[in-house]
Amino acid sequence: MRQASGRNVGVNGRNVYVEESGTGSEWVVFEAGQGCGRTCWDALLPLLHDQARLVAYDRAGFGRSGRVAGDLSIDDMAADLVQMVETVVPGKLVLVAHSMGGLVARRAAESLSSRLSGLLLIDPTPETAPVYDTWDRTTAKIDKGLAVAQVLTRFRPFRRLASGNMRRLFPPDTYEAMLAENLTPAGIAQTRSEVKAVAAAIPRFRARPPALPRCEALVLSAGHTPKGKAEIYTGIREHQRRYAESLPDGRCEVIDSGHFIQAEQPHVVAAALGRLLRPHADTRTHGPGQDFG
Repeated sequence: MRQASGRNVGVNGRNVYVEESGTGSEWVVFEAGQGCGRTCWDALLPLLHDQARLVAYDRAGFGRSGRVAGDLSIDDMAADLVQMVETVVPGKLVLVAHSMGGLVARRAAESLSSRLSGLLLIDPTPETAPVYDTWDRTTAKIDKGLAVAQVLTRFRPFRRLASGNMRRLFPPDTYEAMLAENLTPAGIAQTRSEVKAVAAAIPRFRARPPALPRCEALVLSAGHTPKGKAEIYTGIREHQRRYAESLPDGRCEVIDSGHFIQAEQPHVVAAALGRLLRPHADTRTHGPGQDFG
C-alpha cells in the first residue's frame, strides 16, 4: 500500500485530505476527475518532485476526506478547492485538473485569478460539447449502472472485476488504495452525486461560463477514440480546441493516449507542466502530440 502521508484541512464546514510532496519555490495543485481523488496523480508526481511543491487532495466525500451529508454542486467543490488553496499554498500556483475536475478548476480560477501562474486541463469536456445536449438522459443511464455497482462493491471480488481498466493504468499500490478508498459503496455513492452535479452545472455553465483565466493555459486532449464513439470524441476534441483558442494565452495539444493521460503518458504531462512552471522557456518545444495553438 502507498505510504504517502497527509493531513486534514477544514473547508467550508467540511474537511478534505491533502497530501503535499516535492521541493522548490513553485506550487502545483491537482484537481482530480469524477470518481477519483489524490491517488490518480501517483504516476505523475514523482516526475515533478524536484520541480515544485505538489498538492494533491481528495474532494469532500472521497478517499480519506470527511463524509458529506448532502450533494455538493460544482460550485461547492470549487469553493472547497479555493479554501484549501488559501489554507495550504502561500503564493502563486499552477492549477492542474483532469476531466470533470476541469469544471471545478475553471470555476475556482475565478476566485484564484490573481494567484494563478498557469492552468493545465487534462482531457476536460467543455460545456459547449454536443455530448452534453442529451446529458440528462445519459446521467439517468449512468446512475442506474452506478446504483447496481454501489451494492455490488460490498464484495471485494466484484470491485476487482469492475475495475480492470484502473488496474492496468495505475501502479499496484495505487490501485489497492483506490479499491480500499473509492471503489466502495460510499465512494460509488459520492460518484453518483458528482454525476448529478455535472448535469446540474452544464446549463449554468452554458448560460454563464466561468471567466477566462488570464494566465497561460494548456489543454491536453486524449487522441484515442473508443470503438463506436468516433462522433462523440471528435466533437469533444473540437470543443477542447475551441476553448483553448478562446483563451488570452491558450493552447491545445492532442496526446497519444486515452482519457487518463496522467497515468498513460505521465512524462508528456510532466513536460507540459514544466513549460508552465518555466514561462520564459521555449514554449514551441513540445513533447509528443499535435499543437493546435
